[in-house]
Amino acid sequence: MSDNSFFKLIKEDSTTNARLGELHTDHGIIPTPIFMPVGTQGTVKAVQQRELVEFDAKIILGNTYHLYLRPGMEVLNHFGGLHKFMNWDRPILTDSGGYQVFSLSPLRKLTREGAKFKSHIDGSSHIFTPENVVDIQRTIGSDIMMVLDECAPYPAERKYIEKSIDLSLHWAERARKHFLNTSPYYEHRQFQFGIGQGGVFEDYRKQYIEKMVEIGFDGYAIGGLSVGEPKELMHEMTAVSTELLPKDKPRYLMGVGMPQDILNSIEMGIDMFDCVIPTRNARNAQLFTTRGKINVRNLKHRFSDELIDEELSIYPGNTFTLGYLRHLFIADELLALQVASQHNIAFYLWLVRTAREKIADGTFRQWKTNFLNEFYPEK
Repeated sequence: MSDNSFFKLIKEDSTTNARLGELHTDHGIIPTPIFMPVGTQGTVKAVQQRELVEFDAKIILGNTYHLYLRPGMEVLNHFGGLHKFMNWDRPILTDSGGYQVFSLSPLRKLTREGAKFKSHIDGSSHIFTPENVVDIQRTIGSDIMMVLDECAPYPAERKYIEKSIDLSLHWAERARKHFLNTSPYYEHRQFQFGIGQGGVFEDYRKQYIEKMVEIGFDGYAIGGLSVGEPKELMHEMTAVSTELLPKDKPRYLMGVGMPQDILNSIEMGIDMFDCVIPTRNARNAQLFTTRGKINVRNLKHRFSDELIDEELSIYPGNTFTLGYLRHLFIADELLALQVASQHNIAFYLWLVRTAREKIADGTFRQWKTNFLNEFYPEK
């Protein structure tokens, strides 16, 4: 179908909008749909890089805001970019930092120039502009970079969203122009994604996406969701967005989410996902498994000699029993965080890999419905 140097659309499912594709970067080919483990500060929490390779993570996500503040651009430039700094030779996507600035609402001010904010580390003042966020991501050396935008809160009135999308579109135009007028700092290609906003208003979503597609990016993200809105609204805005986005470009739903959200969004035609849920919930003793969620602290697991997940027992950590992992959590052993985090990342990668296999053989809808009904029903 589609065939360009970055994204190849390989197959569209006959009964849903799910699709198979490939992202071609200089650090490797990324099959889609794909889940990107979140390595905000150059590390996926409690999971080493060699373990990510063993789980076959094709790409990870880093964060511009956090990396800009610490270790800082001088350090990353000294090491020749984030890949070399963290010893990771596979692709990296970096968020623009817009969401983090959004979360600092008492410490930031948005203007046409950019986003002024105070560091959460030491209170020092900084500014992100569409141009310097591109430059920062050039220094980081990510394979895919996101444009600076405002992630509007939920709930927000129409008047607020109208002003917000006007500002974000202004920033997106400047970011694309600066990206096209500059070059990578290191010896690999970089690609730039636009981010669709519009809150939970269908007309604003459509207006924003149409203008963003006119600007022309290498891929498109759907932002401003999973920020507190009801799940049905999130799904509705996702469906609206995917209908308008070009078929020959990758589609990335930012910050989502739970296993059922990922599979339902794949059915709508989404290609890329990231979320902190796998590692964050792991640190709170919640496991995602091929037979449903498990709270490993529960007393019923005290004498359990059942493996964490038989389906994933080939991975390190999954050879441990639930009884042993419960003991590690109760005893506050650091190994508990490692084992649980490794397992949840392995599960999420299994989930999208299985989704790709089912799309390929034409059984995605049936498999998705059966899997979610049995193990991850909507509440």
